[in-house]
Amino acid sequence: MKKIVCLLTLIASFFSCGSSSSNDVRDFDAQNQADIIKYIADNNLKATKTESGLYYIVNKEGSGAKPVSNSQVTVAYKGYFLNGNVFDQNSNGISFNLQQVIAGWTEGITYFKEGGEGMLLVPSKLGYGSQNRSRIPGGSVLIFDIKLLKVK
Repeated sequence: MKKIVCLLTLIASFFSCGSSSSNDVRDFDAQNQADIIKYIADNNLKATKTESGLYYIVNKEGSGAKPVSNSQVTVAYKGYFLNGNVFDQNSNGISFNLQQVIAGWTEGITYFKEGGEGMLLVPSKLGYGSQNRSRIPGGSVLIFDIKLLKVK
């Protein structure tokens, strides 16, 4: 009987841990939004918020083609955290299909035209979520300065 009680207690604790992780994701989203709003205010930026929670800023309009969510694009970028620490960059441009990148890029790049420049402020739910990824801690807001070099 004691073994059954212990087993049921173990199972109950397993399921209770699972439910708190979904609360953690919601907490990241609320905190991410608050952090992005503060960053925008502190840096005197004018950003547009999308329905998904992505913020973007177009600094240079561009005059070329506008990509769609499955376009092949070439982008030069610098990726950094809210504290300014750079985690990745490519100033020469990297080519990829927009379906093969984080959701924040799949959506965000479509707000620019070829030759356009600007910024994406990506909450973790549109980036790498709550999981640690290489040099990116789970739950991180990601900021990208981008230049859309080519659209195919």
